[in-house]
Amino acid sequence: MNEQPSETEELGEAPEAARKYFGDRFGDAVRYGELLADVGVRRGLIGPREVPRLWERHLLNCAVLSEVVPDGVTVCDVGSGAGLPGIPLAMVRPDLRITLLEPLLRRTTFLQEAVELLGLDHVTVVRGRAEEVLGTLKPVHVVTARAVAPLDRLAGWGVPLLRPYGEMLALKGDTAEEELKGARAALQKLGVVETSVVQVGEGVVDPLSTVVRAEVGESPGGIRFAAKRAKAARGKRRR
Repeated sequence: MNEQPSETEELGEAPEAARKYFGDRFGDAVRYGELLADVGVRRGLIGPREVPRLWERHLLNCAVLSEVVPDGVTVCDVGSGAGLPGIPLAMVRPDLRITLLEPLLRRTTFLQEAVELLGLDHVTVVRGRAEEVLGTLKPVHVVTARAVAPLDRLAGWGVPLLRPYGEMLALKGDTAEEELKGARAALQKLGVVETSVVQVGEGVVDPLSTVVRAEVGESPGGIRFAAKRAKAARGKRRR
């Protein structure tokens, strides 16, 4: 990270909720926020206008996802980007084994630097697209995502990575209910058997963080669907 300094805005003072929520890892949360505000902005991973609201809109907004993640499970954060929600989740949940999945080299480089800086030994960075790692990445209990794609498309990437009875947790905005309604047919085709919209972060973030949950059954149909899609994509590349 030996880069020339630039005139990026500094990370603002943390709200009291951040000190309580991150607990012993609050210092690491500050370091990660400073990294986003500086290197993250300069590398184009986060917009400079987001810096003043990093705590509420990004760090805490993602950390509260932990409220709906079961204990001791494996997690894959699809399209992790600058590490949101994967890194804040990892800081408050050391019991999880988290994979940050991201296809772009400049982002995986940043993610690896952040993971090493913060000493997140339970986090692994993998470069690749979801359809590319299918079959090589061990199926996980939970897939997470934030601001990656519309729900139907996101499910096509994330659901096939789940083990039986796993669930996808997607952080969404005010249109979560409407988006879920429009994606139900696609979700069912992928083997999703139950869906819901939940809000988390009571007393921590305002507005609350909205999460779309999509749970698969014993035999996720998305695995077969994604395998066919990946095979078709390889065939097109050969032509």
